[in-house]
Amino acid sequence: MCILPRGTGVTVHYADYQETRGNNMVFSSIPFLYYFLPCVLILYFMAPRRLKNSVLLLTSLVFYAWGEPRFVLVMLLTILQGYIFGILIERYRDRRAKLCLAVSAAVSLGLLGYCKYADFFIENFNAVTGLSVPLLKVTLPIGISFYTFQILSYIVDVYRGTVPAQRNFINLAAYIAMFPQLIAGPIVRYSDIAAQLEDRTHSVSKCALGIRRFVLGLGKKVLFANTLGELCSTFRESDDRSVLFFWLYAVACALQIYFDFSGYSDMAIGLGKVFGFDFLENFNYPFVSKSVTEFWRRWHMSLGSWFRDYVYIPLGGNRVKKFRWLCNLMIVWFLTGFWHGAAWNFIVWGLFFGVLLIIEKLWFLKVLDKERTGILRHIYVAMVVLFSFVLFDAADISQAFYHISSMFGAGNLPLVTAESLYQLKSYAVILAAGILGATPLVSYGIHKLRERGVFEKLFNAAEPVFLVLLMLVITGYIVDGSFNPFLYFRF
Repeated sequence: MCILPRGTGVTVHYADYQETRGNNMVFSSIPFLYYFLPCVLILYFMAPRRLKNSVLLLTSLVFYAWGEPRFVLVMLLTILQGYIFGILIERYRDRRAKLCLAVSAAVSLGLLGYCKYADFFIENFNAVTGLSVPLLKVTLPIGISFYTFQILSYIVDVYRGTVPAQRNFINLAAYIAMFPQLIAGPIVRYSDIAAQLEDRTHSVSKCALGIRRFVLGLGKKVLFANTLGELCSTFRESDDRSVLFFWLYAVACALQIYFDFSGYSDMAIGLGKVFGFDFLENFNYPFVSKSVTEFWRRWHMSLGSWFRDYVYIPLGGNRVKKFRWLCNLMIVWFLTGFWHGAAWNFIVWGLFFGVLLIIEKLWFLKVLDKERTGILRHIYVAMVVLFSFVLFDAADISQAFYHISSMFGAGNLPLVTAESLYQLKSYAVILAAGILGATPLVSYGIHKLRERGVFEKLFNAAEPVFLVLLMLVITGYIVDGSFNPFLYFRF
């Protein structure tokens, strides 16, 4: 959910904000797939090795400026201050280094706070005081949360001495502005690709793996996330709701967010390989988890590890007294929720997971036998995740509680209506395929078949044909469809 523009009273659900915002170029669009990306690849591979980062930087700036050219300057200024302060921190290993770190962090977080959270604080200040301070109505630069966290991790790592300051501005800017991971992650740390910025390997096999990963990720986004998003949109517009319809919406919403986000991560990782980079994984089948703790080790792993290394551990982690440790956990999860959006439902969403994790660590997981309660633990995680994403997608907290209570028949809702049965029949195949695809069963089955010599040759021969056919189907869906939501505009 968001208010666009703020103060207008027009409510837009989080998952319904269209990719056409500002005519931004996104991966699941014809201009990107058939105009921009081929041109970039031709320029990149024609360029000599010493100019590849320059080509990557310039094309990334074009990609970012496609819909919102004025925000390129904001990103470049943020990168420039990180570049300057990184060099100063490395030069002065005394109090001046700490001052440079503080100033750089203040600039990065200040820009993020102004663009993303200023109107949220003004709205709540007005609500508490009864005043009418005018809203700033700041347009949020796409991807600002991602590249802000990347700059912060770079500066902190230079301060800690774990990486040297980057003296080549183009290399640092190419790392931060790199279009494959700029608008939807994963959050790539400088330390993970510092060596690759200087020298990386390009090969046909690596490029083929990257293309395969990109196409499969694009399929997740277009064929699964968009189709499931249509069911969610239909639910919101319907006046004929039932308990069944609320459950269909909850399942579709959770799967849509998963396939959208993991699909974008797959596309970013795939494009990274095409350009010679090895980005870390961001998702590892989180829905098979047996605890919320495990779920968050598998979901958006780059964000979880970022908060662990740059917030949780510096606060003392679990090496402090119990009360302080619990406070550290709640601070991290408050920030995790707030990072996702400037609204109370995101804050409550984050704190909800914080409380559950504390309960698990202190009591719940200790009293359950892992072998005997495996199925129950899976069901527990599935229910928690469903409720959490209903809260995540809600227009506000009251709507979230209404939706969750309606899943259990509150308000004398009928169990089933003709429309809910129609939607179940219409989307049964995609829901079943989505649930199956969210588990490692398909991947595991293909892997086992490929271990057999005959099947391996068959798969090797059929894979290129499958990927081409899949791209044709995806292209048809993009051309024919009008529903193509971009879930990460507010990041």
